[in-house]
Amino acid sequence: MNPDLFSSTESSAETNTPAGAKVLSVSQLNQTVARLLETQVPLCWISGEISNFTRATSGHWYFTLKDDGAQVRAVMFRGRAQYASFTPREGDKVEVRALVTLYAPRGDYQLNVEAIRRAGVGNLFEAFVQLKEKLARQGLFAPENKRPLPVFPRTVGIITSLQAAALRDVLTTFARRSPHLAIVLYPVPVQGAGAAEKIAQMLQTAASRNEVDLLLLCRGGGSIEDLWCFNEEIVARALAACPLPVITGIGHETDFTIADFVADVRAATPTAAAEMACGATSDWQGWLAHQAQQMQRSLRRLLDTRSQQLDYLSRRLPSPASLVQRERLRLAHLHSRLQHARQQQVQNARHTLQTLQSRLNACVPQVDKQRQRLHHLAQRQNLAVQQQQQQARQALLALQAQLELLNPQRTLERGYAIVSDVEGQVIRAADTLHAPARLHLRLAQGQAEIAVNEVQVLPTENS
Repeated sequence: MNPDLFSSTESSAETNTPAGAKVLSVSQLNQTVARLLETQVPLCWISGEISNFTRATSGHWYFTLKDDGAQVRAVMFRGRAQYASFTPREGDKVEVRALVTLYAPRGDYQLNVEAIRRAGVGNLFEAFVQLKEKLARQGLFAPENKRPLPVFPRTVGIITSLQAAALRDVLTTFARRSPHLAIVLYPVPVQGAGAAEKIAQMLQTAASRNEVDLLLLCRGGGSIEDLWCFNEEIVARALAACPLPVITGIGHETDFTIADFVADVRAATPTAAAEMACGATSDWQGWLAHQAQQMQRSLRRLLDTRSQQLDYLSRRLPSPASLVQRERLRLAHLHSRLQHARQQQVQNARHTLQTLQSRLNACVPQVDKQRQRLHHLAQRQNLAVQQQQQQARQALLALQAQLELLNPQRTLERGYAIVSDVEGQVIRAADTLHAPARLHLRLAQGQAEIAVNEVQVLPTENS
């Protein structure tokens, strides 16, 4: 500072400027004072209460910092304000790190704020660092003490407040990624007095009940005071003693708590914690779904091949209907031959009788003898005809019996049924049945369609 700027003559009562004295303009005065403040008053922390807070359209913050005895104007420019962890409100107790400057156009001195925090945060941060160093020395953060996450968790426990927005995000993520997971809620307060004790107690309760494979400890973002229950030593000790693996998802990505360091896995947000909990399961589900699709395609190709083979064999194998038709034609042919044979025999007998009659007439003296002989021949002829008819009738009955054996209707009347699919293909093997399916039954009396909901292939009597 130049002392000559503020030198004056002894005759201050005179209105004329003394010789050798320098007259300053208002601008020069304010600029000089501004430089003096910036060089002589270092960057410092100042505490006070927020008043007249305004956020300009430019993004700058303007407010007054006051206490019971004084007040001072302050400005926090947008480049600094955008990194603040909270937006102050009227009446907030805060601590600011600022340079003391003078706004030359108005001659007002003000604080140029570089950082802002809630009052007492400095003490909280110091306590945070001390506890972190203490627990680190005791090995609570050691990687070898971290429990691995289960690859296929079936039940996941969530320790959080039932009113927390983070709970909705976590449940939505589980419903989308792993809807099969069972969820158990362990409600606790996640801020305020007594929250740390309730969280530690709930960790012990979840461990003693042993009903979940994995625990999520989560809550949404907030100030350091809001998240402070997760920085309490009682919560850290409970996490270290918990036999269940724990994932923490507390606050935002930039928020770190003591619980994050002690937990087995730290996630940036509650949603990220849920993603971690179901990540491996979802990956395996995708792999299994892919394998199932591959298996379905392979089975479909195999079924198509077997179906083609079955069609080929069915074309080569005569159907029961064609066999019955063939035997029916054969039986009709035999019946026709039998009728013709009987007629031929009758004609032959008649011709023989006529011949004998002629011979008889020619041999009148031997009429009695020939009559007896003719009667005897007639008896033999009738007997022969009866025997042939009986044999033919027995042959016919045998053929009818064989035909009845080949008739599917007889088989159905014995309690059997013909089972076919909706396309009319006959089902011959139990292992070709799959559920669900619709089948067609042909019975001795009527037909029916059935729905198959379950198939159990039983061992055959020969197996």
